[in-house]
Amino acid sequence: MPHVFHRDPVKPLPTAVAGQGVYLTDSEGRRYLDFSGGAAVSALGHGDADVIAAIKAQAGRLAYAHTSFFTTEAMEALAGALIAVSPDGLDRVYFVSGGSEGVETALKTARQYFVEVGQPERIHFIARRQSYHGNTLGALAVGGNRWRRAPFEPLLAPVTHIAPCFAYREQRGNESLEGYGRRAADELEDAIKRLGPQTVAAFVAETVVGATAGAVTAAPGYFKCVREICDRYGVLLILDEVMSGMGRTGTMFACEQEGVTPDLAIVAKGLGAGYQPIGAVLVSGGIYDVIVAGSGALQHGFTYMGHAVACAAALAVLRAIEDRGLLANVRRQGEALSAALSARFADHSHVGDTRGRGLLQAIELVADRDSKTPFDPAHALHKRVKAAAMARGLMCYPMGGTVDGKRGDHVLLAPPFIIGDTQIAGGVRLLGDAVDAAISEIAP
Repeated sequence: MPHVFHRDPVKPLPTAVAGQGVYLTDSEGRRYLDFSGGAAVSALGHGDADVIAAIKAQAGRLAYAHTSFFTTEAMEALAGALIAVSPDGLDRVYFVSGGSEGVETALKTARQYFVEVGQPERIHFIARRQSYHGNTLGALAVGGNRWRRAPFEPLLAPVTHIAPCFAYREQRGNESLEGYGRRAADELEDAIKRLGPQTVAAFVAETVVGATAGAVTAAPGYFKCVREICDRYGVLLILDEVMSGMGRTGTMFACEQEGVTPDLAIVAKGLGAGYQPIGAVLVSGGIYDVIVAGSGALQHGFTYMGHAVACAAALAVLRAIEDRGLLANVRRQGEALSAALSARFADHSHVGDTRGRGLLQAIELVADRDSKTPFDPAHALHKRVKAAAMARGLMCYPMGGTVDGKRGDHVLLAPPFIIGDTQIAGGVRLLGDAVDAAISEIAP
């Protein structure tokens, strides 16, 4: 009798027993190409000897010390290493155990900051539709994933949601990409004015939208406009890089490519690369100084924040990315992945868009390319693609609700940074076969 409360209790799962490089192996001896990094987590792949050694060494010295009593060498070293590669202006690091905790921390930090500066009336947060910021109640409230929010709507704090910057779905035929980005950013200013500028605390956005809409990058200039609007009205900019940060898009932080620095940035998944649960909120020096000079500390905390073994693992991951030149490989293989997806699906009658940046990319599936009409949600095409891919030994990350939370299907890809040419080509081939097989089940 099994006793695990699984994500999907009625769906039988293979049992993973081993992982090496870009592959996982199940108890039946079947091997799977990890073309999604799990959920964009496994940046270094599986079985990395240096990270495993760092975990063993730290556990042998000190596994855990509560942060109300001690700091640790591992935590201090990781904080210093993170700030060294962060955008200028981010100066302090608050460690957590994952992305949802990170978003909760950022929201509470923003709120306390405004209390400390004598602006307690700033209570509103603005975020975007078709976004995802985590599954705790605060993170779910700022998130714009309708399916995840629906059962818990009565429990969620009110948050104003504006349109995403989603050119494939939202750009008008008569406007330039830059003009569309400006129009999308103007929605933020309109929302601030509508709520009352003196009442808005922060704007929360994924620098590159992850699982909810599938590797959606902003139009050129969008985030610079957003930064200017936030500065104009004294609103904090919180960038969620839980999925897109830590090298996933080809630079350590995705916002580097947008030319902006947020007031708070959140990283997680790739920070520990799956070897330990860890996340971090990077905070500007100005916010930190205000809170310390006021209450003296953030009125917030978690039992496992700054866990020594998790910090040691993350430091080893960060060093591996830097020492092995993996950012260059992300950029190189990201171009290869983009080219391979375009070649395989450019003329595919049911792939409307291929998009992304670095090793965070996606394809969007449509019933009709010309009209961009999505498949009927009743078909659950994304689930069919996942099953067909797993049957072929490929791990990918399909999701539904791409268009509006109910309609639309996409497949997210986020392979490990160590992936090579052969695996890129093989993964796209298997993905193409899986997509064709899944579509044939509903549109033979």
